[in-house]
Parts: sequence; structure tokens; C-alpha cells
Amino acid sequence: MMNETARETTRPVFPSPLTSRCLVLPVNHVDTDQIMPARFLTAIDKAGFGERLFHDWRYDAAGQPLAGFILNRPDAAGAAILVAGENFGCGSSREHAAWALVQFGFRAVICPSFADIFRQNAIQNGLLPVAIPGDFHRRLVKLAEMDSNANLTIDLETRTVTVPDGQAIGFPLDTFSRIRLLEGVDEIQFILRHEADIEAFESGGPRRGVPMACSPDPMPAP
Repeated sequence: MMNETARETTRPVFPSPLTSRCLVLPVNHVDTDQIMPARFLTAIDKAGFGERLFHDWRYDAAGQPLAGFILNRPDAAGAAILVAGENFGCGSSREHAAWALVQFGFRAVICPSFADIFRQNAIQNGLLPVAIPGDFHRRLVKLAEMDSNANLTIDLETRTVTVPDGQAIGFPLDTFSRIRLLEGVDEIQFILRHEADIEAFESGGPRRGVPMACSPDPMPAP
């Protein structure tokens, strides 16, 4: 018999709608070794990875912050959205990259495309991967360059990103992932909610039916 109390979660609930300033890292093919260098993966728990995020771009050889890097700018504090280039999170499958982004304070990453494994690791750890078309991405980059205090709004319920002038665009996300992010649960915790149904099925008793994970939904219209 499964025991829900034995499985605790540290996954944050996604605060939808999320309105925040964004930081822009307009670099394509940022791999997980750039996000979280391999030499920092020896820790036995998840603590401290936010301080190592983008370490080799963020600090000089003496360990001092590089003033020109986006995470070190004064306006970086409190920004919960990272706008990055295409194929973000490529390279090795290390989950530490997602841990570091969340620990730094990011709740969403917006870019034209993600590496598949990073995308799944992000969702598993409460980080929303938002894939948008290239033309809208270029607009976000230009917007941030013109006004570093401009806010974006991400609505996970409607799966839309809205810019300050009110224009919105949809992004793809399957229903199962959306539920997990909104409720802060992983696959096992979701299954545990239906423990009675599972036990009834295994015993051959009456079954109410367990909702199945849905196939990816189409991108909502802008």
C-alpha cells in the first residue's frame, strides 16, 4: 500500500498569473554545463545551487562578480522570468540546472525552443518552460532592452504570455504538466491521489475511473 505521508515535496506551486520583470540572456544553445558547471555537482542535497547558477559567466577567476553579467545587475533582484535564446538547456541531462534556476528565483524561462530533457526536468521542479515563436521572442528581447522595468504576465491557466501593451501569445503545454505546476506535485503524488481507485482496480472491485494524463494540447490562439 502506498503512503502519501512518506513522500514530501519541495516543489513550489506556480503562481499563476505570474507578473514580473524579465532578465534577457540572448544566447542560443546555452547548455547545462554553462547553467550549472559539472564541478559543482558533488553536493549531496539541493542546497546552494542558486549561488552557482551561470557561475563561469557570473564570476571572474578570483570569484568576484562580473558587473556586466545580467544576474549581477542591480535590476536582477526579484526578476522571476528569464528570456533566453533557442535550444536552451541542451547538453547533459543534469537536473541540477533546473534546481539552480529555481533557487535563484526564476519561475519561468521563455525562449524559442528547449532541449527535451531540460524541459522535463524544469517541469518536474516547478519551473515553467515557455516556448514562443521567434518573432515574438525578438519583440520581448527588444522590449527588455528598451525598458528593463517592463513586466510580462504569464497565465498558466490560459497558457499565454502578455506584454505591457496587452498583446498576448499562446504557448504549448500539456494538461498533465499544467496541473502538476499549478498544484506543486510530481507524477507519483498525482497518482497517490487515486490510491483508492488503483486498489479497487487491482482487487477487481468497482472502479470510478482514474483521469489519464492527456496528450499535448494544441497551442492556444493568440
